[in-house]
Amino acid sequence: MSGYSPHTPADIAAMLAAIGIRSLDDLVAHVPANLRAKATVDLPAGLTEPELRARLSALAERNLAPDLGVVFLGAGAYPHHTPTLVDQILLRSEFATAYTPYQPEVSQGTLQAVFEFQTFVALLTGLEVANASMYDGASATAEAVLMARRLLPDRGTVWLSRALHPHYRAVVATYVRGLPGITLRELPFGADGRSDLSALRAGLGSDALCVVLGYPNVFGVLDDVAGAAALAHDAGALAITATTEPLAFALARSPGASGVDIAVADGQSFGLPLGYGGPSVGLFAVQERHVRAMPGRVVGETADTNGRRGYVLTLATREQHIRRERATSNICTNQGLCTLAVTTYLSLLGRHGLRQLAEVNYAAAHATATRLQAAGVERLMTGPFFNEFVVRVPDAVARWEQLVQEERLVAGFPLGRWYPELPDALLLCVTETHGPAEIDRLVGALASPARSARAARG
Repeated sequence: MSGYSPHTPADIAAMLAAIGIRSLDDLVAHVPANLRAKATVDLPAGLTEPELRARLSALAERNLAPDLGVVFLGAGAYPHHTPTLVDQILLRSEFATAYTPYQPEVSQGTLQAVFEFQTFVALLTGLEVANASMYDGASATAEAVLMARRLLPDRGTVWLSRALHPHYRAVVATYVRGLPGITLRELPFGADGRSDLSALRAGLGSDALCVVLGYPNVFGVLDDVAGAAALAHDAGALAITATTEPLAFALARSPGASGVDIAVADGQSFGLPLGYGGPSVGLFAVQERHVRAMPGRVVGETADTNGRRGYVLTLATREQHIRRERATSNICTNQGLCTLAVTTYLSLLGRHGLRQLAEVNYAAAHATATRLQAAGVERLMTGPFFNEFVVRVPDAVARWEQLVQEERLVAGFPLGRWYPELPDALLLCVTETHGPAEIDRLVGALASPARSARAARG
């Protein structure tokens, strides 16, 4: 079998002859020799297709996929059951090939899907207007901060809760790094895992631009959003929430009902697979009075001359529609398939189904936390939580790695990797995908060192 290569030597010779070049080296002869030497790539010999497939399979098996072990990992990416119908809708060719509706009025199917998506986002967040086109929760958070700056251009201090997901905070820092007058300040968290509102109250000043909280935050804890929003508004600033697990909205008080000005989230939980890096879609909703400063696009409903319902691109603030320097946002995609997956998923579950699913998650996580507590595994971060919680495990990183290697059990996420002051903390996520046998394994695995530590203390 020939090497796995798109072109045979005969193909290459024919192409070179057609353009009058003797060799491939002649194509780059104009590049200085010293630069060509630095650009040399030491590639191994080509593989046959069976050899290549075997090599890639061996690499893939080094990862512990959710279906190859027991995984209680959340921390921004959540295991949920996705109805088969979601994938079937995505496979329809008219959606699979659709991108940006540059002639939107002839793209009624795409526009309707986006309109329904916006409706769901507005209902979930409790805010009046939602957009489409956000990449994911992290970049949506950064876009929310930029939007706050457009609304309050004379202010520059951004308060980021340290309990906000570290990846979200890092993306915000990257976005604002080149903007003059922007200062990032960190809001500490307390022993209960909630943002320290007393520190916020003491630190807020006349230059405060916005306060950004996780909801639930990276510890799975539900912050006092209403309290933080009241403090922000008293200082003339905006309140922003960023959510990695939006299923919590089916049970918890919505951001809008808590006085939030801008609410963003990652839509992965709603019908998108666990890619641990994408693709995903960002949810973004605001109060209506701020809509002109909102990034992305807004699809609206109207009627044609015959009175038939139709959909139009009401607002588009991307750089492809107006000059780059005047653009509200430079996001260059509409996340069409991801948006459709979220819309289909939420349509299938409906209001009552989504609440029932949230109740199952809540009950499973709290029952697991109670069992672990009874087995001697202490729960940290005592604030109210949804389907993630933090437990104390001695030498958590080493114990976590041992369980992965020896028992193919991913016992959450060792928070010491993000928070050095939490070396003995594991963040556990329990959803409807975890059955009794899996929870038994988790409790048994974590209870053993807890009993040993308790015995050592006497």
